[in-house]
Amino acid sequence: MDIIRIICAIFLPPLGVFLQVGIGPDFWINILLTLLGYIPGIVHAIWVIARK
Repeated sequence: MDIIRIICAIFLPPLGVFLQVGIGPDFWINILLTLLGYIPGIVHAIWVIARK
């Protein structure tokens, strides 16, 4: 299941975070990072998925 989340995180970072933790602080941080730059959003999403 983590492979699917990582693939989602590469194409749409907030979706990968949402699938891992739901709507919470990590989700909103990821949306902000994705809006500021696509790469920081991907890095944060993969970090959240790998951490949990």
